Amino acid sequence: MTTPHPYGTPGAPHLAVRGEAHLETAPDLARIAVTLTARGRDRRTTLDDLTRRNAHALDLLKSYGDAVEHLETGALTVTPELSPHGRGERIRAHHGTAHLTADLGDFTALGALVTRLADLDLTRVDGPLWILRPDSPAHREARRQAVHDALRRAREYAEALGTTLTALIELTDTGTGTGHPDPFARTRSTAFAVATEDAPPPPLDLEPRRQHVHAEVDARFTLQPPRL
Repeated sequence: MTTPHPYGTPGAPHLAVRGEAHLETAPDLARIAVTLTARGRDRRTTLDDLTRRNAHALDLLKSYGDAVEHLETGALTVTPELSPHGRGERIRAHHGTAHLTADLGDFTALGALVTRLADLDLTRVDGPLWILRPDSPAHREARRQAVHDALRRAREYAEALGTTLTALIELTDTGTGTGHPDPFARTRSTAFAVATEDAPPPPLDLEPRRQHVHAEVDARFTLQPPRL
C-alpha cells in the first residue's frame, strides 16, 4: 500500500475543508459565589465574626441537600487597617473576608437560596453563572455535527468538480467550547442589614441562560481525478 503524497498529486488530488457546528442548549449548572465580610477594632473579634458568618452560610447552603452539587471554600483573609494619622503603625481596624463557591443542578431551589444568602449580614452574592458540565451530551453532538458538516462540504466540492471522494486522510479537531459567559450578575446585601421578619425573603425569579456550544474540525480527503 502506497502512502498518499502529503500535498496530493494529479493522480490523487486532495481536498481540504472545514466543518462547523453551533448549538444552543439549556445549562446544566448554576454557579454562585458568596463573599462574607467582617470588620472590627479587635483582630480576634473580627475573626470570630467571620467564622460565625462562614458557618451560617455553609449551614444554609448544605440545608439544600442534593440541589447543591459542589461546595468549596476559597481564600480567607484578615487584614489590618492602619490609621492614616499619628506616628508609628497604629492599627485602626481589622477587615476579614471569606469566599464560598457553590454549584447547583436543581434550578428550582436557586432563587430562594440566592435571596436568603444575600439577606445575611455583610454578605455579597455573585451569580448565577450558567455553565455546562464538561461531559454534557451537547459537546458530543456539536462534534458529530461538525464532522457531518465537513463531509457535506467535501461532497459538494467533489460534485462541483464532477467527481467523488475516495478516502479520508486526516481529521483535526480545531475548536470545541461554549460561548464566553457574562461576568457574575451581582446581588449585594445591605451593610449591617438584619432581617426585620422571621419569614425568609421572597425568591428571585431567575431564568437560565441558554448556552452556545461550538465545534470545528478540519478534514482532508482524496478525490477521484476529475476531468477538467
